[in-house]
Amino acid sequence: MIENVIHLSKSKYCRAIQCKKILWLDKYREEEKIIKARENILNNGTKVGELARGLFGNYTNIPYNKDLSKMIEDTKYAIENKVNIITEASFNYNNNFCSVDILKNNPEGLEIYEVKSSTEISDIYLDDASYQYYVLSSLGYNVKKVSIVYINNQYIRHGKLELNKLFNVEDITEIAKDKYDEIKENIDQINIYMNKYKENNEPQELIGMQCVNPYQCEYWEYCIKDLPKPNVFDIKGGMHNDKKFEKYYEGKISFKELQYENLNSKYLEQIDFEINNKEPKIEKEPIKELLKSIKYPLYFIDFETFQLAIPEYEGTKPYQQLPFQYSLHIIEKEGAPIQHKEFLAEIEDKDFLRHFAESMIKDIPKNGSVIVYNMNFEHSRINELGEIFPDLKQELMRINNNMVDFLPPFKKRQYYMKEMEGSASIKKVLPALYPDDPELNYHNLPVVHNGEEASATFLSLKGKSKQEQEELRRGLLLYCQLDTYAMVKIWMKFKKII
Repeated sequence: MIENVIHLSKSKYCRAIQCKKILWLDKYREEEKIIKARENILNNGTKVGELARGLFGNYTNIPYNKDLSKMIEDTKYAIENKVNIITEASFNYNNNFCSVDILKNNPEGLEIYEVKSSTEISDIYLDDASYQYYVLSSLGYNVKKVSIVYINNQYIRHGKLELNKLFNVEDITEIAKDKYDEIKENIDQINIYMNKYKENNEPQELIGMQCVNPYQCEYWEYCIKDLPKPNVFDIKGGMHNDKKFEKYYEGKISFKELQYENLNSKYLEQIDFEINNKEPKIEKEPIKELLKSIKYPLYFIDFETFQLAIPEYEGTKPYQQLPFQYSLHIIEKEGAPIQHKEFLAEIEDKDFLRHFAESMIKDIPKNGSVIVYNMNFEHSRINELGEIFPDLKQELMRINNNMVDFLPPFKKRQYYMKEMEGSASIKKVLPALYPDDPELNYHNLPVVHNGEEASATFLSLKGKSKQEQEELRRGLLLYCQLDTYAMVKIWMKFKKII
């Protein structure tokens, strides 16, 4: 048997399955890790795991202890005393440790239930659950069943939460059994790898799809630090990762090496503008048509939303985008001053969705143009609100029917500048159009700088002091206000060039 030089857990095993070098970097170069704040995802995962414990009724939880041997002993005691449902049941075999989310301890054998906050099963989840089967089976336990528990995103909450409808349970026992030898071999290879490459002997691994699948690697920037800038991985506008890696392996990495390649015209355009420092491209006719289509009063609106894996509000689904804030800039008629209105829900308000909808209807009383950036998003949120509140549906549909989208000219590259770097995001478009205006720079905002931060900030209000809440709410209002003021400034730029 190969000596296990590394203590593996199920998460470390899965990281190594993605790329063994991740474990080496975790051990010797952890300071190079770039962790993007995904607080919402972590919180959702934690809440789903805790809620799922009650899926099969009463349970005994093995409390976390830094001394893993204590958790293992507590688990052994619970199994021997015929506790039926054990959560966080912990085991160790030859330095391979795992905690099972839910363990059924039946007279005829054990059942493993691995809980995921996802809405579908991916290959890495199969590896995760199969690793647990390997550990328990190797310890001599009779594992009769292995299942993955995940979220049913078609479930709509009505009244009390129904766990048996919120969760899907899929039996993967045969897959876990079939993977036993594969997992044993993988563990051996991981240990050989970690034994071979010590601190001053960094492994040289080629970058590839494993860098982005199943997860974006936190060491990506470290591993591409020596590539020329800009490079194939900076191409925006929908170029798939497999195509980027294909070009990388062909040695076509820098924009200069890519400029004569057989690529989508959009990608070649970004490369051309960058290499040749070209002047802005403006197709006036489609912009003129867009301006013709809008009618006063003008309502420039933007929503902020958050998602919950576990639906807390009546009539909502898992991971539904729930609007909690809008900013609205209004121009009543040609030459009129700009008015600003806004809504930001109270974190404890259980009826915030209705209050959001009612406030928006009140603030958009006339049939002018409702101007947005990426219409599909706001359109969908309003449709969802109409389903939840049928009595408001007619007025909500009126707002939807008057919607005008400012995204297409940039997405279709009818208006394009080198500074947009291939992106049609308003975060790239606005500073490109107004490069010397610090008021229009999202980086200068005090608290919130993007939509993900807005969601996390709003959810973080719970439990904060009044003073802390006021500061965070001010940051939310400033961020959302800039999003709609950005559209006003884009409209002004459109008018100027026409």
